Amino acid sequence: MTAAPTSPAPTSEGGRVRLRGNPAARRAVGLLVLAVVLAVACVFLGRWQWHRHVARDAAIRLVEQNYEAGPVPLAELLPDAGATLDPSDVWRQATVTGTYDADAAVLLRNRPVDGQPGFHVLVPLVQDDGTVLVVDRGWVAWDRDASGEVDVPQPPPSEVEVTVHLRPDEPASTREAPAGQVQAVNVAQVLAAGGVTAPSYAAYGGAVAEAPAAATTLGALPAPSTDPGSHLSYAFQWWTFAAGSLVAFTWLARRELLEGAAPGGSSGPAGPVEPVGPAEGPGTGTSAGGATDRDPGRPAAQPGRARRRRPSDEETEDALIDSQLG
Repeated sequence: MTAAPTSPAPTSEGGRVRLRGNPAARRAVGLLVLAVVLAVACVFLGRWQWHRHVARDAAIRLVEQNYEAGPVPLAELLPDAGATLDPSDVWRQATVTGTYDADAAVLLRNRPVDGQPGFHVLVPLVQDDGTVLVVDRGWVAWDRDASGEVDVPQPPPSEVEVTVHLRPDEPASTREAPAGQVQAVNVAQVLAAGGVTAPSYAAYGGAVAEAPAAATTLGALPAPSTDPGSHLSYAFQWWTFAAGSLVAFTWLARRELLEGAAPGGSSGPAGPVEPVGPAEGPGTGTSAGGATDRDPGRPAAQPGRARRRRPSDEETEDALIDSQLG
């Protein structure tokens, strides 16, 4: 009796599993590699969102700490011309006395307030020593074509004491703007657009109050947002995806190995071959070449069980004749 071929199984050499000729093992390893790649990518995306959450949380704490704090003289926070605002002093209130240079007023474009498009009005405030602080006095709604031809209320004409929220100088914008307008609150660009060459600070102020007040006030500047956003939830979602990918693909890899190891599994090129024994007794229908002429519609004989052969038509006819003659 010919032995049935067996499916190739992975063998171990020096603690390493041989995958040659084992498609199930190769598929399982591929699934595990994919799981690791996806998990690592999700972990890094979660860390990115976590860092954004940390930065946003720090900005919110700074606003809550400084925005409502009592005002101090400007010289305590910006001692001289060219001074840079300390990051811990952003949104601090300061008082400064000077005279507005109304002829050098500049409009800031593309800064809507509460969804309403408009222009912020930036005016240099000249102090007694000639140093200039750029003040964002407020905003006005734009006209229909946003051309900048808006009616801007004049600032107080005489000396005024202004309370401002200090903000750091913004990076210079590379976008062009019409004459008398800017795309960012960059002090150098604002003063250049207004034709002012006086010394200034590397910071500007958002107006809170003016004394004496102007005859016509501008729209108040909005308070900074303290909404933390969704960065923290996004971080945990990415990390959940990382753990889920490891669990799911590991389960799939295990199923591939189990199905490949099962009898009749897909680990080999074909299932077990049923052995065919030699003919025993007459009328077996075995040809000289070893092939059988059994009915192709009948199932193959099971290993270890005697095969029952259906009698041929000639044998059935002989049995009937014998019974009648007997």
